[in-house]
Amino acid sequence: MTEAALEAVVQFLLLLAVSPLITGFIRTLKARFQTRRGPGVLQPYRDLHKLFRKGMVIPETASWLFAATPYIVFSTAALAGLMLPMLSTSAPLGLFGGVLAVVYLLGLGRFFLALGGLDTGSSFGGLGSSREMTISALTEPAMMLAVFTVAIGASSTSLSEIARVAVGQQWRFVAPSQMLAFAALFVVLIAETGRIPVDNPATHLELTMIHEAMILEYSGPYLALIEWGAWIKQLVLMLLLVNSFWPYGLQAGWSLADAAASLGILLMKLAALSGCIVLVETTNAKMRLFRVPELLAAAFTLAALALVSTFLF
Repeated sequence: MTEAALEAVVQFLLLLAVSPLITGFIRTLKARFQTRRGPGVLQPYRDLHKLFRKGMVIPETASWLFAATPYIVFSTAALAGLMLPMLSTSAPLGLFGGVLAVVYLLGLGRFFLALGGLDTGSSFGGLGSSREMTISALTEPAMMLAVFTVAIGASSTSLSEIARVAVGQQWRFVAPSQMLAFAALFVVLIAETGRIPVDNPATHLELTMIHEAMILEYSGPYLALIEWGAWIKQLVLMLLLVNSFWPYGLQAGWSLADAAASLGILLMKLAALSGCIVLVETTNAKMRLFRVPELLAAAFTLAALALVSTFLF
């Protein structure tokens, strides 16, 4: 096995293993902030094991879209993760696409998830799909402008090249444009992962749910793949945030010792970012649905200011 193939396999396995761990850590930390015991850090692994062993109930009105959606959601999130630098400055699939490919892959998964919600003919599915598409139309421009701010400094849209330049110029994080872009992308992370104040993943109330409404008809292994894909997507966005703006710990080469050191530093950065997410969730209430576009418009404004200030300064 070549070094590139080995790096791809290792990063793919890390995406599968670390994504439930980060989700469990966020849930546990949030429970501690709210003075609750809450679930354990390893609970997402138990949930996946339970769902893969269960049977499935498939609606009679569902077509092939309903069955294909879980695999597409999972595979697009995993492919997007392989296009990002995780332990080293070179991404395993970096040659196949840059920033735009990652955004489009995540958008493709979201598109099929919305189709899966509509395919069952359920009113809840249509409600969730409509809301999801509305939010995605507001988050994607902000995400692209924020990442383009970093790409201009690297003179490339390749995430591997962005990481290499960022490692050599870590002082750029204190630049106003970088801080504005970081804030905009953090708001996008909150919205894309369906967290408070945009959405509440722990509720099934008709007036508030967005993501949960689209997957109400899924069960068993299909639901496991969708949930796992959502956790991988969350990890992908967090990697995009920490490794593009704060690339400390990324190694130029690839070896066992370097990979172990990079993994330890990466987990600490992800833990710090998870703490920020939990702090936002515990200090804010769920926003009304018609107020969410105002929040995402603020994120777009921050990203636009970051891009403009890059040229001015």
